[in-house]
Amino acid sequence: MPATHADDAARRAYWTAQLEEALVFMNRVLEYPVEECGEPFVSLPDAAKQAGVEVEFTAKPHVKGLPRLYYLRQGQIEGFIGIAREMNAKGWVLRVEDGYRTRQMQKFLGREPRVFDAILDRVIWELNGQHPTPEFFLRRSMTLVALMPKIGTHMSGSAIDISVLRRDDRQEIDRGGPYIEMSERTPMLSPYVSEQARNNRIEITAVLNRHGFTEYPFEFWHYNSGDAYHEMLHKTGKPGKYGAVDWDPATGKLTPIPKPNEPLNSPEEIKVEIAAALGRLKKG
Repeated sequence: MPATHADDAARRAYWTAQLEEALVFMNRVLEYPVEECGEPFVSLPDAAKQAGVEVEFTAKPHVKGLPRLYYLRQGQIEGFIGIAREMNAKGWVLRVEDGYRTRQMQKFLGREPRVFDAILDRVIWELNGQHPTPEFFLRRSMTLVALMPKIGTHMSGSAIDISVLRRDDRQEIDRGGPYIEMSERTPMLSPYVSEQARNNRIEITAVLNRHGFTEYPFEFWHYNSGDAYHEMLHKTGKPGKYGAVDWDPATGKLTPIPKPNEPLNSPEEIKVEIAAALGRLKKG
């Protein structure tokens, strides 16, 4: 049945409230202490193969055609293997959608036409048909694609985006939308998904929690550990041990990013992208 006007208004109100809550979360993360431990990166495909667990890794290229970097920190590998093994025992297969992101990946992910257009479409919907200012768009991008290295935990090598498949036929477990869903169904506890999808999210999250990974409350596919998100959400009082780093896969050299709170994209760059996206929208 098509959504009623009242239902659409309720969905917009929920979306706005969630993103404003996520913005508060991100601002707290910007202030949260991090003491980078320098722990090396480990290949997830290699670790899975060595452990004899079944894991899939999406073959889709990253932004600008770059290869995806399926790595986590050494201290997370035992938990990662534990997740994969428990899922296999349940008749599931973990599919890793994304791992470590370089500065280039994170900067241009939010400007990739497919992603940018999806965010712009939702923001225009949120504003009831009005076009956003670059400043408002950046406000939303802050929570949806992580504008700064400090809050983009993929840049810490401490986060993975996941889907989950049935082991027998490789059909995706229903979570209320695919990776990446950009709607009021996106928050982990969204009331706008079916009961089955909600239960699947809860069960999947429980598996990751048992092995030390914490869910990001505003996306149903993102999990991390050992970083500012994890420590802040668990109220441990400990600094995050994994921070935003530049990492060279060829040499293994890891260097903390000197100014992790600086935005990766400026309002001027976003203004240009909005104009281009609106042009694509008109043509479409």
